[in-house]
Amino acid sequence: MAKKIQDVFQRYEKKYVLDANLAKELEVRLMPFVKPDSYGIYEIANLYFDTDDYSIIRASIEKPVVYKEKLRLRCYGIPKRDDKVFLELKKKFNDVVYKRRVPIILADAEKYLTSGIRPAYADQQIINEIDWFINMYHPATKAFIAYDRAAFFSKEAKDLRITFDRNIRWRSSQLDLTKGNWGFPILDSNKVLMEVKFLETMPLWLSCLLSEMEIYGSSFSKYGTCYQEHLLAERFTTKNSLSKGRILYA
Repeated sequence: MAKKIQDVFQRYEKKYVLDANLAKELEVRLMPFVKPDSYGIYEIANLYFDTDDYSIIRASIEKPVVYKEKLRLRCYGIPKRDDKVFLELKKKFNDVVYKRRVPIILADAEKYLTSGIRPAYADQQIINEIDWFINMYHPATKAFIAYDRAAFFSKEAKDLRITFDRNIRWRSSQLDLTKGNWGFPILDSNKVLMEVKFLETMPLWLSCLLSEMEIYGSSFSKYGTCYQEHLLAERFTTKNSLSKGRILYA
C-alpha cells in the first residue's frame, strides 16, 4: 500500500549551517537515535514566486518578523509534464511553521497558475488559500532553487525529522522544473544546511548532543540568501515583466 501523502503540516523548524566534516560527524552520532529516509539521498527542486519588487521575501527577511509566507512549486527529481509535483503555501507565525500543499500534475499546476483553472482532484480548501495569496500579491516566478537532501526520522518520536541539504543551488533563467536541476551555488561547497523539525519540543538527547558539539542555530533561508546575494543585484540590472492578474509563469 502506498504511503499517504501529508498535505498539512504544523511544526517548529530549527536551522543550522554546518561545516561538511562536522555534518558527517553529527550524522554518525545521530545513528543510535534515528533511521534514514527510505528514499536515501534525493534531489528537491523548487520554483519560488514573488512580486516584481520582491516584496514577499523582503518582508520575510526583515527583523523582527512575526508573520511571513511564501509560495513555491516543488518536485523531487526532474519531472515531466505529466508527473506529480507539489504546490505549497508555507507560513510562519510566532516561530511555528504551517505548510499547506497540493499534490498536482505539473501540466495542471502550470494551467492553474497562469489561468486559474483548478484541477477537480485537488484539495479545494487549500486551493482557496493559494488563490487568496495569488490575488493578494499577483506574483511571478523569480527563482529556481534545488539541493540534495538526506533525511532521518527519530526511532522513538515519530514527529521528529532531521534533514541535511547539500549542493544548494539557484538560477533565475529557465524557470521551468523540467529544464534540469542545474544552478549556481548558494552556499560554499563545504557547508551543509541542517534542519530539525518537530511538533512541540526538541528531544533532550538532541539538545544535549548539539550543545556538546557546539552546534548553534542560524536564521539561514535558501530563498532569502538567494535574494540578498544574487537576485537583488539582478533587480537593478534587469527589468522584469509584471504579472497581470495571475502568476506570470516563465
